[in-house]
Amino acid sequence: MEITYFLFIILLFGGSLLYYMYRLAFSDRLVESVLRFKDFPAGFGAVRIFFISDIHKRSISDSIISAAKGRADIVIIGGDLAEKGVPLERISANIEKLKTIAPVFFVWGNNDYEFDSHQLDSLLFHSGVKMLDNTAVKFEAGDGSTMVVMGVDDFGLNRSRLDLALQDAGESDFEILVSHNPAIAGALMPGHRIKLVLSGHTHGGQIRIFGFGPYEKGGVKIVNGATVFTSNGYGTTGVPLRLGVKPETHLITVCGEERAD
Repeated sequence: MEITYFLFIILLFGGSLLYYMYRLAFSDRLVESVLRFKDFPAGFGAVRIFFISDIHKRSISDSIISAAKGRADIVIIGGDLAEKGVPLERISANIEKLKTIAPVFFVWGNNDYEFDSHQLDSLLFHSGVKMLDNTAVKFEAGDGSTMVVMGVDDFGLNRSRLDLALQDAGESDFEILVSHNPAIAGALMPGHRIKLVLSGHTHGGQIRIFGFGPYEKGGVKIVNGATVFTSNGYGTTGVPLRLGVKPETHLITVCGEERAD
């Protein structure tokens, strides 16, 4: 009798934990951050980026879109928009939702290549999404100052060509690099002049037990002189479970040190 009761308690606890982990994995959160740089061009005032990474199999919730709509200048998808088994219709629906926020830019992640890359490439192109595949896009403020957003293909699959992205970027007053894998920061050198790196990939470890996980939690740190911003991601890979690290999307304000907002 005591053994049966003990097993019942274990099963009840295990089932409750799995349910909690499942619910956590599909929760929604928009995290707002302000990143200040002393050399950010004053002509831009502040640039607001909606950043989302590691969508995987999830459908982006309407609440996230509503919270970001009208508040961002550009949208950046930091890789792993797709993975094997995700319906093309779901990917397309997610893109259309993101387009209602602002113009969309995309870098490839490792799991995107599990999908038919030609099919995904075609969908992105016909949806009007700008792919940053070892390339760059330049923005110009009214005073003539410039900002570059460059993106590299997946670093973990040895597809990244930072040299080509830098060549495409040319000279600029402020440089942002988007890389699905934050490990790209280890390849940065002072001469690259990159101020900010946006990345994901790690999911913050996805399942952390007593604070420990296979990867460190996302956040902001300085690596080789660049500010590296790593997201814990929106979706999951493998099992649709999370523990100790919530999913997140981001509204990032990039501005000069003098701005108070």
